[in-house]
Amino acid sequence: MPEQLKITLAQTNSTVGAIAENSAKIRAFRADAAARGADLVIFPEQCVAGYPSEDLVRKPAFQAEAMAAVEALAGETADGGPAIIVGAPRKDGDKLYNSLFLLDGGKIAAVRDKRHLPNYGVFDEIRVFDAAGYQPPVEFRGMKMGLMICEDMWFPDVPEMAKEQGADVIVAPNASPYELGKLDQRMGEGRDRVAETGLPLIMVNLVGGQDELVFDGTSYVMASDGTLAARLATFTEQALDTFWTRNDGVWRPEMAEIAEPPEGDEKIYSALVLGLRDYVAKNRFPGVVIGMSGGIDSALTAAIAVDALGPEAVHCVMMPSRYTSAESVSDATECARLLGAEYRSIAIEPMVGAFDEALADLFAGAEPDTTEENIQARIRGVLLMAHSNKFGHMLLATGNKSEMSVGYATLYGDLCGGFALLKDVYKTTVFALSRWRNAHVPVGGLGPTGAVIPENIITKPPSAELKEDQKDEDSLPPYDALDDMLQGLVEDELSVAEVAARGHDAAVVARIEHMLYVAEYKRRQAPPGVKITRKQFGRDRRYPITNAFRDSGKRS
Repeated sequence: MPEQLKITLAQTNSTVGAIAENSAKIRAFRADAAARGADLVIFPEQCVAGYPSEDLVRKPAFQAEAMAAVEALAGETADGGPAIIVGAPRKDGDKLYNSLFLLDGGKIAAVRDKRHLPNYGVFDEIRVFDAAGYQPPVEFRGMKMGLMICEDMWFPDVPEMAKEQGADVIVAPNASPYELGKLDQRMGEGRDRVAETGLPLIMVNLVGGQDELVFDGTSYVMASDGTLAARLATFTEQALDTFWTRNDGVWRPEMAEIAEPPEGDEKIYSALVLGLRDYVAKNRFPGVVIGMSGGIDSALTAAIAVDALGPEAVHCVMMPSRYTSAESVSDATECARLLGAEYRSIAIEPMVGAFDEALADLFAGAEPDTTEENIQARIRGVLLMAHSNKFGHMLLATGNKSEMSVGYATLYGDLCGGFALLKDVYKTTVFALSRWRNAHVPVGGLGPTGAVIPENIITKPPSAELKEDQKDEDSLPPYDALDDMLQGLVEDELSVAEVAARGHDAAVVARIEHMLYVAEYKRRQAPPGVKITRKQFGRDRRYPITNAFRDSGKRS
């Protein structure tokens, strides 16, 4: 008689520090799985405490509360329902581990700790956790599971050791954040581990936004021949039952639902929606306020905000000056109308005049320059922050990665905000996302169908409109060229000569590199924003503010 198990994959959305709420979610998913006859429910890495908890995990009270929650969950498995695998920090003497717990029969039936601690990009686990040694598989109702945690799946040694010690299945709870190319990379690592061990793999990934990170879920089951047997949705909290049968001593998964992940612009747009939605909800803001300029960045920011939060939670404020064109006013008004968001207009010219008068003696004899331009941006920042303070709506900064790279933004002006949604989105991608949104509504989006960004906003030349006849390309190369240079300098860490070899003028590339370096002090003071690329400014790319290095092209 073949043995059978029903194993539920539960990719849940945890909040760092919300231990009681996270535990309640685990209980709810377990109860649903119990009603469907599940034997085991597997949750993501650190699902009890949330991830990444950074230095919060060092706090003894945090460690104690997380462990008490694990023990309470363990006690509840005495009800005869499914066992569960959960993740939480575990203190053992003077060591602190990133751990998995098999909870079954009213107790903690097994514990396994993470061996490989990532210490690159957004990860600092070596800073807060201790590394474990090799550990044997865990036996559960006739199935020997090689339990490993996230990074352990990305190296061959832990799965191979589990195989040598008799594992039937590799089980890898993850908290693997989204970035461009990550879904394919994660599947590729899974295929490699399966090919090396000949064992099937269960990967359960966290979902949801946590500060700048977005976890995409996309959990999966892979059979021992590398065939995909199940895959959960991307960017969606979800559970999926999988069925396992042992014949001739070998456990095999049956084919189950295989969700297709979004591709291209839809994938990026969906990540931005989830990242914003969770940042606003988990920090308990009632809504957001956006400075609408009539330009594409603020229009796309508003569209994503409406899709994430609903139009009633999005408040748009237009602040025209003498340099604001009638075209920009009408574009901003129409965009807000199409989105169904609140729209207000506050003319800043009287305030600009007051500043001119107040500074007249100080600036006597000095020619107007970017100082006067920046005053306009800072007036707008003050007005938007006043709106935020008065009504509690979080201010969304609207700058994109191209502008953040070269410092084309005003400190304490358009850099004001609690969250910079497009911080890791290059300008060329801003255009692509705007066109995509006009033709589609994201899955779970709360905004209207149809075009929501007026075509004129997409096609007109970008301008800050801080002086007469101003265009972005007066100060910067065309965005397709600029973004290719930045791709080379930022994402790929290429030299000026290597970037120039892609078809750019070397002097222009050197100027862009200089602008990139000297804008570091602005980026340090900019709000957080959703991570999309491999090299988001901040945790991924940590450059000094004081930096005299420039690429001379000379090599010793």
